[in-house]
Amino acid sequence: MAFVVSQGQLSAVSVAPLAAPAAYVQLADGIYREYAHLYRCQPQIRTVVSFLARNIAQLGLHAFRRVSDTDRERLTDHPLPRILAAPGAQLTRYRLIERLVSDIAIYDTAYWVKVRVEGGGVIGVIPIPPSRMTVEGDNWLQPELFKVHGSKGDLELTPDQVVHFHGYDPVDLRFGSPPIDSLRSLLAEEFEANRAREQMWRNGGRLSGVLKRPADAPQWAPEARNRFKEGWRSYTQGGGTPILEDGMEYEQLAIDPAKAQYIEARKLTREEVAAAYHIPLPMVGILDHATFSNIKEQHQQLYQDTLGPWLQMIQEEIGLQLIPDLPDSGDVYVEFNLQEKLRGSFEEQAQQLQTAVGAPWLTRNEARARMNLPQIDGGSDLITPMNVLVGGMASPTDTAQDPAEASALPKASGRLVLMKAGRPEELDDADVERERFATALQALTRRHADVLLDDPPGGPDGVPAWWSRERDVRVAQVQELIERHMVRMAQLGAWDVLDQFNPRAQGWSAEVMDGWLAAAALHHAELHDGAGETAAVEAAAVPPPPEEGGLGAALILAATAWVAAALTRSETAATEAQSFGGHDAAGASGLGFKVWQTTSASPRSQHAAMDGEKVPLGGVFSNGLRWPGDSTADADETANCRCLLTYSNSE
Repeated sequence: MAFVVSQGQLSAVSVAPLAAPAAYVQLADGIYREYAHLYRCQPQIRTVVSFLARNIAQLGLHAFRRVSDTDRERLTDHPLPRILAAPGAQLTRYRLIERLVSDIAIYDTAYWVKVRVEGGGVIGVIPIPPSRMTVEGDNWLQPELFKVHGSKGDLELTPDQVVHFHGYDPVDLRFGSPPIDSLRSLLAEEFEANRAREQMWRNGGRLSGVLKRPADAPQWAPEARNRFKEGWRSYTQGGGTPILEDGMEYEQLAIDPAKAQYIEARKLTREEVAAAYHIPLPMVGILDHATFSNIKEQHQQLYQDTLGPWLQMIQEEIGLQLIPDLPDSGDVYVEFNLQEKLRGSFEEQAQQLQTAVGAPWLTRNEARARMNLPQIDGGSDLITPMNVLVGGMASPTDTAQDPAEASALPKASGRLVLMKAGRPEELDDADVERERFATALQALTRRHADVLLDDPPGGPDGVPAWWSRERDVRVAQVQELIERHMVRMAQLGAWDVLDQFNPRAQGWSAEVMDGWLAAAALHHAELHDGAGETAAVEAAAVPPPPEEGGLGAALILAATAWVAAALTRSETAATEAQSFGGHDAAGASGLGFKVWQTTSASPRSQHAAMDGEKVPLGGVFSNGLRWPGDSTADADETANCRCLLTYSNSE
């Protein structure tokens, strides 16, 4: 049975109005601390909360008007950016956002009171400490009244006078549930540990214990007892040295600092507090498993996964509760300048922009300005060297390869054809090229396997001597074949992208791929040869019984397995070359994003889950690969993979 309930009826469905959540934590019997006190005095809470507040407050908060689905304009002469720049009460934008984030992190709620002129227009906002604000009314769906508790009385405000930020509470839509609540037991434990340490230091750094006097000791005269008591009292109060008489012994009762693991306990507290706020541990000084590379990745994660939800929440609440009160607010919204933190160093930006545009993008005067040098005549002209674009190269970076890197790469076979006028006519579709690749590699592998069968064991580990003697020649032959077919697959992948986004192939040259493809072909050739060696070693180590053919039969099985492995190797190399070619063409064409596309009828479960996953062009997918068939990954991720990439310029 369907029915409709209005908000007024729904809000009255309550036995009794719920009180606002208590803003204090019980740390011990009879000891309660308000959240504000915990922020001021608990170092782990303060570290995490201030980390969030400072990192969000430093981001610029810009106002925009949406012109169309693909265009927007930055607003500077509008009430919204003016309010954000100078909200009121001698606050800056930084201090406003810092207080906002701190209040939400501590109380899971925050309040801005709108400052209005006499005519009713909003000219500013004033943050109110949550400890001074209460939400009134029985309606648990939304506040009916706000009350500010001041030093000289209370001020009642209607909901339209307040910008109310809050998180999630399971039973009341007007409040949040502070993360500090979930840390009560941890904070209580930390409080007791601190109190125990303070007690020890008040005791002169001496741990608690008892004095034991032997049972057979002579009777203690009152004068001797009193003399010892005074001496011990003097010792415990920081003076003198006690003298133990009659065989007395001191037995420690408290746990010593090493056993108590004070440092580990404090570290655990910080870890748990950071986890409650979803902050990567290296960001708050816990560097146990930090490296240069993963700290860089965690910096990206910080602004994408940790701070991203915070930024989105603040943007949407301002858009819902503040912007509609301003004049000329149609299609106006705010956005944190997150790109400023994610765009990398100047060196990385310069390299990416130069590759994307295919030419220098900074004038001499712009470069001099960065170094605080004066402008020079003629320095505002953009210089394009003759060996860039004019000379037919893809970008300035292609003409000056590092000598060490160049010498480390295998020599390219020279089979690449420079293409500047369109897709080469001799290329067939991908399935035909894959079939040719597999047939050729299996045929060559079969010829190598035939020699293996004719040569009796005699090398190390029972491997035929020919295997080691001819290794370099065999690998070179396989490399040449694989490289030839990878070149064709890379061209196919590149022109699939160029036909769609860059038909004239501006800024791209097939020659750029030559060295990489030669290195990849060598890598696949060595892996393929290793598969044959493994099969031969296993066959020589465990030959079948004589009645089943002995070692000869075992080697035949090994050769058959090696030829079959050639199919997997050709599929994997073809996928990698096709993906690499498309990726290279996408970068030269200025595309910004890549999308994983699963094409197989029975893909790996992880690849099926990744279907449609989009990442920046220079990033990696959730499985750690740059593209399908990426040879930097384990074979379990790439063998026989036929997934593809598509590209776009939109998120």
